Amino acid sequence: MQQSMDQVFEIVAVVVEALGASAIVIGIVIAVVLAVLALVRGKGGKVALATLRTSLGAGILLGLEVLVAADLVRTITSKPSLEDALILGLIVVIRTVLSMSIQIEIEGVLPWRRALTTSGAQLLADQVRAAGRPESAGATGADEGRTVV
Repeated sequence: MQQSMDQVFEIVAVVVEALGASAIVIGIVIAVVLAVLALVRGKGGKVALATLRTSLGAGILLGLEVLVAADLVRTITSKPSLEDALILGLIVVIRTVLSMSIQIEIEGVLPWRRALTTSGAQLLADQVRAAGRPESAGATGADEGRTVV
């Protein structure tokens, strides 16, 4: 019985890892398509590059989070040892640092500073404004420097 449960959790971990890798690959494809669409629509290279970086970063972040979940499933369901826990901790630290670096690259501000510069209400208002704006209208003063996808 225990051996069959171990096999099930091993399969679950492999499936979650495949989902994480797929999220990264799909994120790359979506980022490239969105950047090309921005260029084709005549929005310029700056907007296309910002769209590419933002979309690509988001796909990588999602993939890294799913991969951390796979590592957690694998470690928790195996016979845990101190060595396994240390390896998992190191993997989580490395992926967390990567995630934070990508998020800083996307947003241009440290996560703990973002709360000081932009409130949740401001983010919501920006999204509502962007959703109601026609495609041909350019960025308004509140949206300058931000890419809304």
